[in-house]
Amino acid sequence: MLREELAAVRDRFLDRAPTHVKQSVAEATASLIESGIGQGLQVGEKAPDFTLVNATGEKVTLSELLQDGKVILNFYRGGWCPYCNLELKAYERILPKIKQKGAQLVAISPQMPDESLSTSEKNNLTFEVLSDPDQHVAESYRLLFEFPAHLIQTYETDFGLQLANYNGDSNPWRLPVPATYVIDQDGVIQFAEADPDYMVRPDPERVLASL
Repeated sequence: MLREELAAVRDRFLDRAPTHVKQSVAEATASLIESGIGQGLQVGEKAPDFTLVNATGEKVTLSELLQDGKVILNFYRGGWCPYCNLELKAYERILPKIKQKGAQLVAISPQMPDESLSTSEKNNLTFEVLSDPDQHVAESYRLLFEFPAHLIQTYETDFGLQLANYNGDSNPWRLPVPATYVIDQDGVIQFAEADPDYMVRPDPERVLASL
């Protein structure tokens, strides 16, 4: 279901966006893929521990969550991204199945807590949505990349988007490549998928099966 929803949004973008906008996005994605930046940690590697605040300002620590079971860890760009919102809502739909398997779901973005709260409320999310404003966690998972100048101009001019309004980073034009991990109770990654093409996300049911 998520694949079809993402494809529909992508088709609308490709149908309506001016040629220079589509070209700017395509060039940035191709450059990111070619560079190898944002491939992320791989299966079998140790997941770095972290403590971040959730949408209501409470601290959440990965190692403490793992004491109760496996953790699905999702890195998303922000609540301003329609692809991210579709993905988050898709995970909310299967959250009961995740809990049945004794696992927990956590999503992380560079948004400040107030923006994370807005994203959580907008999408009716009942799992933890954490704030990584300095992007140290995204960097430790080898997901962090910086927007090229031409793409910043596209987002500001054509999309009317100012990431400084959402992110607390001193350089708001750094984002994590969207990625999903399943981490076992020993802190070892048993499922990993990161895609520099932000319009592509793994099917949550496939992630669920990895549990």
